[in-house]
Amino acid sequence: MDISKYDITNYEKNIENKIYNINDGESFDAIVVGAGHAGCEACLALARTGHKTLIINLVRDNIAFLPCNPSIGGTAKGHIVCEVDALGGEMGIQADKNTIQLRMLNMGKGPAVQSLRAQIDKTGYHRSMQKALEDQENLYIYDGECTDVIVEDGVLKAVKTLDGKTFYTKVVILTTGVYLCARTITGEIIKDSGPSGFPYASKLTASLEKIGFDIKRFKTGTPPRVDGNTIDYTKFIEQKGDTNIQTFSFLTKKANKNIRSCWLGYTSKETKDLVMNNLDKAPMYSGVIIGEGPRYCPSIESKFVRFSDKDRHQIFLEPETLNDDSIYIQGLSTSMPMDIQHKMVESIEGMEKTKILKYAYAIEYDCIDPLNLYPTLEFKKVKGIYCAGQINGTSGYEEAAGQGILAGINASLYLRGMEQIILKRNESYIGVLVDDLTTKGTNEPYRMMTSRAEYRLILRQDNADQRLTEIGRKVGLVTDERYNHFKRKMQKIAKLKQEITKTIPNSEKLKEYLESINEKMPVQSTSLENLLKRPNFKFNDANKKLKLVRGYSREVITAVDIDVKYSGYLSRQMEQIEKERKLEEKKIPADLDFLKLEGLRLEAREKLAKIRPLTVGMASRISGVNPADITVLLMYL
Repeated sequence: MDISKYDITNYEKNIENKIYNINDGESFDAIVVGAGHAGCEACLALARTGHKTLIINLVRDNIAFLPCNPSIGGTAKGHIVCEVDALGGEMGIQADKNTIQLRMLNMGKGPAVQSLRAQIDKTGYHRSMQKALEDQENLYIYDGECTDVIVEDGVLKAVKTLDGKTFYTKVVILTTGVYLCARTITGEIIKDSGPSGFPYASKLTASLEKIGFDIKRFKTGTPPRVDGNTIDYTKFIEQKGDTNIQTFSFLTKKANKNIRSCWLGYTSKETKDLVMNNLDKAPMYSGVIIGEGPRYCPSIESKFVRFSDKDRHQIFLEPETLNDDSIYIQGLSTSMPMDIQHKMVESIEGMEKTKILKYAYAIEYDCIDPLNLYPTLEFKKVKGIYCAGQINGTSGYEEAAGQGILAGINASLYLRGMEQIILKRNESYIGVLVDDLTTKGTNEPYRMMTSRAEYRLILRQDNADQRLTEIGRKVGLVTDERYNHFKRKMQKIAKLKQEITKTIPNSEKLKEYLESINEKMPVQSTSLENLLKRPNFKFNDANKKLKLVRGYSREVITAVDIDVKYSGYLSRQMEQIEKERKLEEKKIPADLDFLKLEGLRLEAREKLAKIRPLTVGMASRISGVNPADITVLLMYL
């Protein structure tokens, strides 16, 4: 193998870590194709549960690479990262290690929609995640392009690579991201390429079609990267990080780091005129781009066309790494020609002399129809084949990682002959994501939002460990260290809930505090539990000033505060979940011929036959299946 493009000093270390010494014809329990955020979680889950695992990736330099936003988390996405961590995954740990700035979004709103978002040192994150893979027992890394998934008589046998090697396996997880038949587009410049100039996978799509996958064509894009030293930051509004907030991983002991600021600014009327006067040069509107783009992360061209009444749009200047001064212009995604990009950047106040380091581009790529998958993420037509990440039509690092760990867990359970897990909508955002994909499908890159979760007050970041750690422990991913930490936390929560039921005496200090938050002093002594039910009474803040309880961490106090303050809403949601539980538990026979069910409307029969839901609850969420159809189905069952 040609190693000239790698650091020779690391070659011996790479051999030691089983990166290159992999023989043609070798067998593995599982093979993961692609080492993006889904692939990393999938291969680690498999290797950590004792399976000999091979991960095939185009080049080492794009392992856990962040080709778009230099950030992890965001609205609902932060919830997913915490869930991945609670299950025993890696993303939260590495994100905390490489945080440049951490913020809690929607702090002025309720806890259900508050979301962690971190600016990440993209170089550091890539390197530390790569090291986690290299150091992992049972995990082998192979640089190369996977060209074929070999299925014989309906049974998975092997995969082939471009350099002619065949590797045999019982399980394959496809986590190819945006690399399948990818092409990047900047104005009239079109290249067959993966993101950031990385190689693309040119052969695998045909193999997937051959074994029965339905293929879609999607598109996404990025903004320009610019030299931070050439920006006049006095024209922007500084966005500092937050302190005293939780981190992504429940194991992180150090407080979050806020090393650099982000900056808020706006495009100008001149920017709008440049875009609108050059739409004929925009691949989005000239017919060059055919893939479907993300509705919730549009290009600047789409924003000016869609919201023609607005003369400006928000942008954020975000540091990409601690190694240099490159800045990512969040909100300025485009595929305009380079000369137009220059003028667009220069039209923004404070960026008149800014230098572009990397031009923006759009990228088109192949993905599968997620309706081809069960909610376990296993392919319906061939056992042992799973898909996770952007190949399933999603967008975002976090959505990919959530699918990756679920696919890895279920592939491991499949190899062990155990029942695979389906995360429910009331258990996790990952469950909402996968359920949406496998029951409704998607016609554009799917992005997770809090509004998609009907039980979002239950699915908070702070309680992700309470919801999912036991599941992670049961499947063998949660370590003793993590589990003991979790049990200590739960013991503390139980103890504190008992302690707050005791009556606390009225005092002048309590009166002063209540008056400062516009709350009245109780007529007679009351319990701390009753005070917590008041909307303006914040447990952590009150405890800091009044020393109400001692010996409890901030996360324990926060958990109890939310549980008490929102107890009425939580009880109602739990009642609703219990009502729907019966439908979720009512299984549908795998061999049921929906097309022969009399009483069902034709549309419902066709949809049910195509998607083949595993439960009545899943069937009830399929578009085109109405309550009357469910009644007929229940009567038949």
